[in-house]
Amino acid sequence: MELAEHPDSSGHPEGAHQHGYIHRKDEYLKRLRRIEGQARGLQRMVEDEKYCIDILTQVSAMTKALQAVSLGLLEEHLSHCVVEAAKVGGREADEKVREASEAIARLVRS
Repeated sequence: MELAEHPDSSGHPEGAHQHGYIHRKDEYLKRLRRIEGQARGLQRMVEDEKYCIDILTQVSAMTKALQAVSLGLLEEHLSHCVVEAAKVGGREADEKVREASEAIARLVRS
């Protein structure tokens, strides 16, 4: 099955709808690669039995980096996907607002 045939979370085939973050995709990928490097660094710190507080400091930095990505994606979702759905109105708008509310709740709990 080709990539374009897989539905995204909205049920649309991937590629059929451009998501709001697409214009910043390279920026998000760069940030996520940096976070991936931080995770590898944390693994090395544990393997090398580094001081607990130093590891926790790095965990905090990685958590903040992930939160920044999350908040950026959420802002993109609200300003693009939710606004576009609100223009259409009806069930699609209600669904996008519900999704955004659930995403915010997950971020607040994390």
